[in-house]
Amino acid sequence: MTIVTVAIVQQPSAMLDLATSVARAADYVTEAAAAGASLVVFPEAWLTCYPAWVFGLAGWRDPDAQRWYARLLDNSAVLDHGGGLDDDLAPVREAARDARVTVTLGLNERPSPSSGSLYNSLVVIGPDGSTQNLHRKLTPTHTERIVWAAGDAAGLRAVDTPAGRIGGLICWEHFHPLARHALHAQHEELHVAVWPDMPDSHLVAARSYALEGRCHVISAAQIVSTDEIPAGLLEMYRAGIGPDAPEGLLFDGGSHIVAPDGSWVVEPVYGRAGIITATLDIGVRYRETMDLDVVGHYARADVLQLSVDRRRLDTGVRFTDD
Repeated sequence: MTIVTVAIVQQPSAMLDLATSVARAADYVTEAAAAGASLVVFPEAWLTCYPAWVFGLAGWRDPDAQRWYARLLDNSAVLDHGGGLDDDLAPVREAARDARVTVTLGLNERPSPSSGSLYNSLVVIGPDGSTQNLHRKLTPTHTERIVWAAGDAAGLRAVDTPAGRIGGLICWEHFHPLARHALHAQHEELHVAVWPDMPDSHLVAARSYALEGRCHVISAAQIVSTDEIPAGLLEMYRAGIGPDAPEGLLFDGGSHIVAPDGSWVVEPVYGRAGIITATLDIGVRYRETMDLDVVGHYARADVLQLSVDRRRLDTGVRFTDD
């Protein structure tokens, strides 16, 4: 029996304010660890916002879209991909190291300080503060492609941590069967699923993933009030999200945890900011694999194979100097 306490941070960041958001994240990590958590999970694009305004600003050379994109670039984190601790996430790394916890954090990632492109990324920070994995969303969805570049499979990994063997996917990647199978093949014990919001379709995807992968699924969704929106952006956000946003909120949470048999450990929590904690028995998954192990006794490697290229993609530019 392996028991682990996990925490989902369903708290707002400081929209388009990187320094304040990083400071908040560090505080939430410390708070969750004090409550006994050894794994702390943040939602998709928590640093420093899910840019829903882009769905309403998709016109060619739209000046408002350009202005807000430039501000998002300026408030997106640059990571030290060599695993160092001195980068834009330094306060979060320090909090993880001080508390000896593992952190998964969804962020807008700028690959270098002068890059004009962004990735929708999910970073795993270990209890020593270092980067254990960095996954970039493979295919941004619909109008998201105006904001985020396509990622690669370099971060399509499950990593061993003191909290268990952890993998993760971002939002509609959970509808990508080959991405799911690539992580199932690495025998996740805990799967982190990060989302901006939690409609019924996302609940279905999370429960299906738990059943298919025979693992706990920890789903983190954002909660964002209208009070958090910078001046001049609220109506664009409303246009992007549509008419169904609840009063006073743009995103209303819905974070939850699903057991390996598809049942709720924590039912979706809507409309309330807070840190959601639960204690899980990871060993439950191994009882469930008696019936279904999609990469073991239920696989048919003789007729079905999957190849995954996990090289990190780059610009393809090579410079040769004298």
